[in-house]
Amino acid sequence: MNSPYLSLTFTGEPFRLFSLSHIVALLLLACLIALLFLFRQKLRVPVTDKWARYILASLLLLSEVCFQLWHVFTESWSAAFTLPLQLCSVTLLFSAVMLINRRYGLFEITFFAGVGGAAQAMLTPELFYPFPHFRFLHFFLAHAGIILACLYMTWVEGYRPTFRSLWKTMGFLNLLLFIALLVNHWTGGNYLFVSHKPENASLIDYLGPYPWYILSLEGVAFALFSLLYLPFAGKRPASKERAHDLSS
Repeated sequence: MNSPYLSLTFTGEPFRLFSLSHIVALLLLACLIALLFLFRQKLRVPVTDKWARYILASLLLLSEVCFQLWHVFTESWSAAFTLPLQLCSVTLLFSAVMLINRRYGLFEITFFAGVGGAAQAMLTPELFYPFPHFRFLHFFLAHAGIILACLYMTWVEGYRPTFRSLWKTMGFLNLLLFIALLVNHWTGGNYLFVSHKPENASLIDYLGPYPWYILSLEGVAFALFSLLYLPFAGKRPASKERAHDLSS
């Protein structure tokens, strides 16, 4: 269902999938990913690395703070819609912490859930507000930040997920799904889209009726995570050389 605060905060033309602004946002993300890859060696300089990680982490946290404050100031905050329990909200917070403390265990889950979830969200956004509304800017900046954070830890820090990491992520998502079901029952919300399908067109539309699409989503998630794992198959889980360089 549409958010009940939508009519209170915006009455113009809603966001359209693959509109010009949507395509530009995707192209800008592609450019940022390319730049991160091209400058990955220079970012490994210890001082530069620390500043880059802390700046990106700060931007991610700031985006979540601004999101919550916007709802407060527009009197649209609701436990049914604005708790940080959507997958990308959770991985955004995980990404910020991961960038700061560089914990590999956190990277294992954030890589699969973050890249997989944020990429799908970027392609088929559950978004009502068009450019240049704050929610449009926040949506794409926050999701792009999640993807960049995961790729930063991969290309700059040298971390690599394992097949065991994939199963850890699946276990975490099922735990989060259970929590979301409880919160949805309590608030009337639709966190993780496990109570009903999103209003905007998305992959879920092709996965069957409720509640069977939840099982289909499990299969899609496993398949997507497997594709994300393929480039790392047979490789070491984290860069021991990188850790040696930092300590020498």
